[in-house]
Amino acid sequence: MSFTLAIVGRPNVGKSTLFNRLVGKKLALVDDQPGVTRDLREGEARLADLRFTVIDTAGLEDATDDSLQGRMRRLTERAVEMADICLFMIDARAGVTPLDEMFADILRKKSANVVLAANKGEGAAADAGVIEAYNLGLGEPIRLSAEHGEGLNDLYTQLMPLADQFEAQAVQDTPETDVDLDEDDDDDEENYTVPVPTTAKPLQVAVVGRPNAGKSTLINQILGEERLLTGPEAGITRDAISLRMEWDGVPMRIFDTAGMRKKAKVQEKLEKLSVSDGLRAVKFAEVVVVLLDADIPFEQQDLRIADLAEREGRAVVVAVNKWDIEENKQDKLRDLKESFTRLLPQLRGAPLITVSAKTGRGLDRLQQAIMRAHDVWNRRVPTAALNRWLIGMLEQHPPPAPQGKRIKLRYMTQAKTRPPGFVVMCSHPDKMPESYKRYLVNGLRQDFDMPGTPIRLTLRSQNDKNPFKGRKKAPPSKLRKHLKGPQRG
Repeated sequence: MSFTLAIVGRPNVGKSTLFNRLVGKKLALVDDQPGVTRDLREGEARLADLRFTVIDTAGLEDATDDSLQGRMRRLTERAVEMADICLFMIDARAGVTPLDEMFADILRKKSANVVLAANKGEGAAADAGVIEAYNLGLGEPIRLSAEHGEGLNDLYTQLMPLADQFEAQAVQDTPETDVDLDEDDDDDEENYTVPVPTTAKPLQVAVVGRPNAGKSTLINQILGEERLLTGPEAGITRDAISLRMEWDGVPMRIFDTAGMRKKAKVQEKLEKLSVSDGLRAVKFAEVVVVLLDADIPFEQQDLRIADLAEREGRAVVVAVNKWDIEENKQDKLRDLKESFTRLLPQLRGAPLITVSAKTGRGLDRLQQAIMRAHDVWNRRVPTAALNRWLIGMLEQHPPPAPQGKRIKLRYMTQAKTRPPGFVVMCSHPDKMPESYKRYLVNGLRQDFDMPGTPIRLTLRSQNDKNPFKGRKKAPPSKLRKHLKGPQRG
């Protein structure tokens, strides 16, 4: 990336639509109602041969108090100060408003490089608004249509001279997940090491939970600055915002997600989009931090969110927030651990950390728990050790014999990591009861020190390599015809 471009303007002028077009994906939520965007969202933009970071901001409003709109405006002004170039957008069809004039004055003082764009500029209805834009004193306006992709060549022409003034920034890459291993290659098992997060491939962490659990406040505390919009109102965050940072020397990308309510309560289209955006963040993450409210922990929705992360195969850390206002800490912690074990048996051994997003207490333990969960998620067990372990498990508790046929477990290997996946070669895999599979999975957790992480166990028959297995036999008449070959007249 060569520079940072912040898109600013009044609500509903098309900032998020242009953001999505520049990054080539529908990352930002777009809706007809104004004020959809609240946080700052960053993305990798591409415009011809230009590569840069683009920031989507909340709509500028005339509010400077501690209201939600006032806090959103302060966050947008912060983005203006952070960015190398500001793209100031107006609505060409609505023309220049007094609010546009006021914010143009602010941008002239705060930003050295301001590019003016008149969006929704397609058609004759926008001609008057484009001409009015000259009165803002920000130079010649670019006539844009973010929805239809018009005017991007003019935007490129204005950005190109500015791009040469800024230093190149590191290109961010998506880390690997769900790594497959060669079942037949045992040479490198002893030398296998857990991948270390780097600047190019940072550790992906998603923070999820119900509305008002304190997710944005927690991330701001980790960053050490007010980077995300917070407040007493529930449901402030709407987009899944990703932030790159170093936490105690470990490169990370942390996703802040919208609060997830029960499906029956989610009626508005916008909230449905927000929740689906959060679900995508869970699928993209390596470690998922499920943030609970200490006052009402382990509600039904919390359990669903934790179960979702486990089913997606992600390492899970459970954090209990607002611990600073809890009075009976010892009794409460004992009750939390008991509830965790009883309600989430599929995450047995996952770390349970108490934190205070407001004061920052417990964040060091949270970081250690995340790194530990990531290490376990990448765990690789040598095949020889697995088969020695399997013999012991069979001697301790032999598999059942359904319909008098003993199920024989012959061989075991690890097929993949992230999360750990194991394959057992056996007879009659379809007759193996779930209880015995749980017995093996729990044994793997305990004996190979893999608490909390999802473990995938697959039973496979040794006859699976037969290419003709499962094919229907040809009827005798067709078979005879095939053997005789074509009939000659």
